[in-house]
Parts: sequence; structure tokens; C-alpha cells
Amino acid sequence: MLLTIDVGNTNTVLGVFADKKLVRSWRVKTDPRNTADELWLQFRALTMDYEVTALAVCSTVPAILRELRTMINDYFQDIRITIVEPGIKTGVPLLVDNPKEIGADRIVNTLAAHTLYPNGPAIVVDFGTSTSFDVVSPKGEFLGGALAPGIEISVDALAARAAQLRKVELVRPRSVIGKNTVEALQSGTIYGFAGQVDGLVNRITTELHQSYPGQPTVIATGGLAPLVLGIAETINHHEPDLTLIGLRLIHEKNA
Repeated sequence: MLLTIDVGNTNTVLGVFADKKLVRSWRVKTDPRNTADELWLQFRALTMDYEVTALAVCSTVPAILRELRTMINDYFQDIRITIVEPGIKTGVPLLVDNPKEIGADRIVNTLAAHTLYPNGPAIVVDFGTSTSFDVVSPKGEFLGGALAPGIEISVDALAARAAQLRKVELVRPRSVIGKNTVEALQSGTIYGFAGQVDGLVNRITTELHQSYPGQPTVIATGGLAPLVLGIAETINHHEPDLTLIGLRLIHEKNA
């Protein structure tokens, strides 16, 4: 079985594939202070019921990636390893000013989006520590995108800087017009970020129409995506395991 590991700034997502089928996935907190041995203990506890025969990894946290390399050298010497980094075949042309700036997760998401939805351009909206908008051409090229502060970062910053405001449970309020402080914060967060998504997607779509016909497919992923599903009007599909699927695809390309 293939174990895929997507290390983000806030959460680490793991998934086990049997051939092309994702049979189990987990989401755990990312702690950049974890050592290689601690990572091994955590991953082994989660996957002990599965026989891991291959490993595919992408990480946006350099400290964790360093410890992952140590963990792999210590505990995964006898299986095939794929780490998404320079030199790995991804099949994704990066049509940007500086390809080295592009996070591995955005490349992985681009490949997965184009593989799942190949008929026309696509926009991946990844709701994580930041909210990233990754634009994919009909040929599977990464065209660039937009980056915005993530939902939880924005809520934390508001609670820290406003004396009379506090963190609230991120759920849809009973109405857009909040009748109390909690509902007002929930409305501004949930409906505000949904509006941000629709606004950016519409502007990106307008630019895409200058080069590519057809309406782009908009795919939501990331741990916070469910907060705006059914509210953001431009989202077509929800693929919570998009990055794990992309890791499997890249692993297969490098077999």
C-alpha cells in the first residue's frame, strides 16, 4: 500500500491507497518541533493496520521535511520513496516568473485537478493556513494564482487585535445580519470569505476567457473548505483528498 503524507503549516494529512483507491485518511496537527522519531511513532500508530510498501511526501514546512528525511532514512529504507521536490517528474509545467517559489502542494493539486477534470481550465481553491487559488490551463499547466490569509488566521488576528471581540465557533449563523456579537463575527467570517472566493474566481475567470474558452471548473479542497460549501456560489466540486490523489499520481509517474 502507498502511504501519502501532505505536510501543511497547520495540519498534516495522511492517506493510504490500495492501488488507486484511498482506503483511509487522517488529519493531525503539524508541529515543526517534532523529531524524526516522534513522527515515526505518530505515523506508525495511525497506519499499524496497513502494510505500507511505498511512501509519497510533500511538505511546505522545511523543518518537518528535514525530520521526514531522517525518519525515512531510519525507518523506511526498504520501500520506494517519492518526495515532491526539484528533480521529481510531475508533468506540470510552471508558467510563472520563478518556479522555485511555488509550493509543492500547489503543484500536486494542479496535477490532481487536471487529471480529475481534464476538459478545460480549472481553479483550485485550497482552504488551509492561507486560502490559495491555483489556476490550471486546459493542458494541465500551472498558470499562477492568488494567495489570501486563511480563515482561521483572520479570526485569530481579529480576536487578538480587538479588545471586545473574541474567537467564535465557525458555523453559519441564522442570518447574514447578526443579532449579537457572536453571530456578527460568524456572518462576517463565513459569508465574507465566501464572497472573497466568488469575487476572486470571477476575476480569474474573466482573465482566463482572454486565452481559453469555456467556464473553468472550480474545485474546493483543504480542511476549512466545508465552511463555505453551499455559500460560495462559484464552487463546482469539493475534493477533500485532492492533494493525496495528486501525491499518488506523482508517485506513479516516478515509478
